[in-house]
Amino acid sequence: MKAVILERKGEIRIGDMPMQGTMTSDTVRISVKNVGICGSDVHYYTHGRIGPYVVDSPMILGHEAAGEVVEIGDNVTSLKVGDRVCMEPGIPNAKSRAAKLGLYNLDPDVVFWATPPVHGCLIEEVVHPAEYTYKLPDSMSLAEGAMVEPLAIGLQAAKKARIVPGDRAVVIGAGTIGVMCAVSALAGGCSQVFVIDNKAEKLAIVGSYEGVVPIDFSKQNPLDEVMRATDGWGVEVVMEASGAPPVYPDFVDYACPGGKAVLVGIPIDAVPFDIAKIQSKELDIASVFRYANMYPRAISLVGSGMIDVKRLISKVYPLNRAVEAFEHAAKMEPDVVKIQIEM
Repeated sequence: MKAVILERKGEIRIGDMPMQGTMTSDTVRISVKNVGICGSDVHYYTHGRIGPYVVDSPMILGHEAAGEVVEIGDNVTSLKVGDRVCMEPGIPNAKSRAAKLGLYNLDPDVVFWATPPVHGCLIEEVVHPAEYTYKLPDSMSLAEGAMVEPLAIGLQAAKKARIVPGDRAVVIGAGTIGVMCAVSALAGGCSQVFVIDNKAEKLAIVGSYEGVVPIDFSKQNPLDEVMRATDGWGVEVVMEASGAPPVYPDFVDYACPGGKAVLVGIPIDAVPFDIAKIQSKELDIASVFRYANMYPRAISLVGSGMIDVKRLISKVYPLNRAVEAFEHAAKMEPDVVKIQIEM
């Protein structure tokens, strides 16, 4: 089958690969239709590794996917041939302690698409557990279905923030995950979300959502702006979604006393924390690693129209232009949020 293969750092090709996985009574075979290019895909392309995960042999990229069911296993009753679906890319060991506790995203044995040595889903067909394959409502397109994966991260952050209706939030970073955190905070009940970045184009995109206040830190002092808007009190929720080391010493300054701070972005190296500053406000600090049980919520929110992800799809490339798609994504142009490949 045709697949998008990372041969080595800086080299991608479209080639033939065998279908990954074998049909069992509990799996489904899916014709892949839309796949989003994630920042991690680009990082593997440009750097050949992310931390301990190293591309040392050819690997199929991609983990944000939607498609159509073409075969079902004998035990599968939740899906049928012809269903349009999206697929959760991380498969845990169902018998692990983490999975039994409902923390399956933290299972150390999780098998996650496009994480070396595991192949991804940028291939014409995949076999996937039915338990982690979700039917899309008629109101959702396949392109929207491929946006469920990054949205699930934002929803995980909103859950960790324990948002109360009427809360206000600050999101640092207007990349894809920052935008997903902002729209998830609004869907969770926040009345206002301040998004801080220095890319005017990205701020314009996230600022198109009602309830979002974009702040360009190259032109304004963001802390002054937030404090002015909150009468010096601060916001109930701060979400750090940039992973930028300079942010960490002071990002809790935006929080009000008793507020919550959620760490979503992942810095490459260790960063400093001012513990006394956190304690003086008695802040709750939470963190996010992927997501658990968020796909049904994300699908409901997009399918109902409460969260619009269509405006975040910047460009869709056909499979035969996949190399060009990755070259485009690697440029990290400020007006690009999500690039997809249509298989």
